[in-house]
Amino acid sequence: MSASPAIQTEPFDTVATTKAAGQAAKRLSDEAIRRIRARVIGADGKIDAAKLEAQQHAAHGIAWLATYAEAVRELGDYAERLTESGQFGETEDLLVRIGAGEYLDQMFSGIPMSQGEMVRPIGSLGMTAKEVAEFRTEAVETLIAEGNTPENRAALVTHMRDGSGGATVGASGLDEDMEAIRSEMRRFGKAEVADHAHEWHLQNAYIPMEVIAKMAELGVFGLTIPEEYGGMGMPKAAMCVVSEELSRAYIGVGSLGTRSEIAAELILCGGTEEQKHRFLPKIASGDILPTAVFTEPNTGSDLASLRTRAVKEGDTWKITGNKTWITHPVRADIMTVLVRTKPEEKGHKGLSLLIAEKPRGTDEDPFPVEGLSGGEIEVLGYRGMKEYELAFENFSVPAANLLGEVEGKGFAQLMQTFESARIQTAARAIGVAQAALDVGLRYAEERVQFGKALVNFPRVSDKLAMMAVEINMARQLTYFSARRKDEDRRCDLEAGMAKLLGARVAWAAADNALQIHGGNGFALEYPVSRILCDARILSIFEGAAEIQAQVIARRLLDAA
Repeated sequence: MSASPAIQTEPFDTVATTKAAGQAAKRLSDEAIRRIRARVIGADGKIDAAKLEAQQHAAHGIAWLATYAEAVRELGDYAERLTESGQFGETEDLLVRIGAGEYLDQMFSGIPMSQGEMVRPIGSLGMTAKEVAEFRTEAVETLIAEGNTPENRAALVTHMRDGSGGATVGASGLDEDMEAIRSEMRRFGKAEVADHAHEWHLQNAYIPMEVIAKMAELGVFGLTIPEEYGGMGMPKAAMCVVSEELSRAYIGVGSLGTRSEIAAELILCGGTEEQKHRFLPKIASGDILPTAVFTEPNTGSDLASLRTRAVKEGDTWKITGNKTWITHPVRADIMTVLVRTKPEEKGHKGLSLLIAEKPRGTDEDPFPVEGLSGGEIEVLGYRGMKEYELAFENFSVPAANLLGEVEGKGFAQLMQTFESARIQTAARAIGVAQAALDVGLRYAEERVQFGKALVNFPRVSDKLAMMAVEINMARQLTYFSARRKDEDRRCDLEAGMAKLLGARVAWAAADNALQIHGGNGFALEYPVSRILCDARILSIFEGAAEIQAQVIARRLLDAA
């Protein structure tokens, strides 16, 4: 085995070192992908589904390895951009050094895919110690040795306590316009949402319509809808900032904007001009609240097995079937319903999307329309909108409301929205993680034990530092995917990585914030108990973590 490169002991250039280490991380990831592809390739030169399933741990491992490599690369680009703009100060330098050092170390020693599942290049991915050592370049060794140190973590928390980072710990890397949007959303969240969110959660109450009306006035629901359809025509990056800051106040409020964003994207990508002009201006103004009606009791992520059917009778579609995990259906005005209109077509080919209009309901009369009924699913968190099981029995939808007025394209139309949906979910995860950091830091400063504030104990301080570091890494990966989307480039891989990482970061931040609270964190009266519940859903909806890793792995292996 060759000796590892000498570790630098003098000060090093963070930008150059991180960018060089990012290149080494990418090469390690590429080599692991190449090796796993050899395990799952069939005789025809294509991926064999049975072999891929047998190698699921390794396949999902390369998804995580590639996500880490991309996160390190984005840190290098973040550092470079801020240096060029004169914003790369000590806080940003610490965020990059700690983050790159920690993620590189995990790439070589073991990445936690979940609490009990580790993936390692040696063993899991079929590489030997000697082979792995070739990728531990001088830049990698330097960051592993000198990046995530106790001194750096302590220094970062000192900066965090000074409040020098403003709304975020360190510069976000976005321009002044985006930061102006952040400030406006932050003010709204503090004034209208944050002080009430925990009460809404404990009472399992709806987010008040007055709050939704104010969100509409701020343009939240039409942010990225083109101006010709009544929206503001802003980039996806703006929606990320809005989702992030509103979710920081309360994930339910942040998710209201996401629901309109995804419904609008469906109609923009797949609708007719008449459908766009009929629905989009009202979605943008908040006059129409939408809900997505896709999942069924026995299908989950397996949409090809969907059974809810729609039969055309004259100029009307009649929907019959059951749906579950439908968010905010009672107060929704339209439902984008995925149905099977061609029963003779198996799998995805027979699916279509209908824009089903309905009157708003109340808790007393949730579905005041013929052919639709439902029952509430009580949930741990992600409240404020309420989850329902729905039953359709010959529910009527005008034929003109078939999305795009084409049958059998429902799955393809839905797939067009997955990139945006996962980018937005990543942004919501960042907001929840930031909320956890906010309450964790405040409690650590206020709570005194053994004669000093908790924040002065290294294990507590370390938790706070790593929360800030990982939030920044997830944020940069999310903004990167949003930029690619705005450039009209394919970004399903990057969006999936952002969602995969962001969800885990949110859960880790919430769990650590609760740990900092000790026994008080387990009390319902403390907001951190809500934040923990809200964080848990993020690695399940919009593609469970395992499904997300599978999708990423398949893309990586197909491209190898």
